[in-house]
Amino acid sequence: MADSGADRVFASTSLPSGARIACRIEYDGSAYHGWQAQLKSPSPTVQGALEHALERVAAQPVRVHCAGRTDTGVHGHAQIIHFDAPCARSAKAWVLGGNSHLPPDIRIHWAQPVAETFHARFSALARRYRYIIANGTVRPALCHRQLTWQRKPLQAERMHTAAQALLGEQDFSAFRAAACQSRTPFRHVNHCTVRRYGELLVIDIEANAFLHHMVRNIAGSLMAVGSGEQPLDWIAALLQGKDRTRAAETAPAEGLYLVDVSYPSQFGLPATPPGPLVLPG
Repeated sequence: MADSGADRVFASTSLPSGARIACRIEYDGSAYHGWQAQLKSPSPTVQGALEHALERVAAQPVRVHCAGRTDTGVHGHAQIIHFDAPCARSAKAWVLGGNSHLPPDIRIHWAQPVAETFHARFSALARRYRYIIANGTVRPALCHRQLTWQRKPLQAERMHTAAQALLGEQDFSAFRAAACQSRTPFRHVNHCTVRRYGELLVIDIEANAFLHHMVRNIAGSLMAVGSGEQPLDWIAALLQGKDRTRAAETAPAEGLYLVDVSYPSQFGLPATPPGPLVLPG
């Protein structure tokens, strides 16, 4: 992605009605029932809060589309959305005006016009997630809603070695939720690393797309390898067996972050800074 700079993010030039606008959204998912607005449910969602804020800026309804619908409790460092502006407003108005009507746990970082062919979901080339585990004898008090805690000592090197079996185009039925509605269990994983930063372990995984609960199911099984409960070749065996019931339990939602979405350079979206901020460095 090309970096467009702060001048474009806060540009005061009015963008015409009907312009397609892309934005980067950051949110703490702890208080929300996932991303997707639920028509028949009063539970708060990130999409619902965002559309309400943009509606206040536009003085009329705004419908947004996202790169990936995150589950209850999952966080977004770089969720990408788009909407078709129902009125003329500047990028500055969409960002600052939108943020003024949002709760403090949701923020718009930039807004810019994109080609009509851009779609936040269907134009994406890859999604990247990080799963963060606090690995110590006592559950942390700070950031307790943004980390998964595991008391058992985990060996990051074992987890990283086992994770290399995930790379490439494969059938991920072993890590697919029973409620997953995808027509195919095949996904292409570009990379998966596991590194330790003090008491934090970070699973960093990128793929063309993910199945429902795929990252959290992988994280749960990698922790079983890291604790020594399962052998190094267990992840490879699970993939071959294609049986979700033989893998570990789904890891908790609070440790999961959508940290980046890749698009063709022709759309000129700003580069996403490393994140989330909870990570050292």
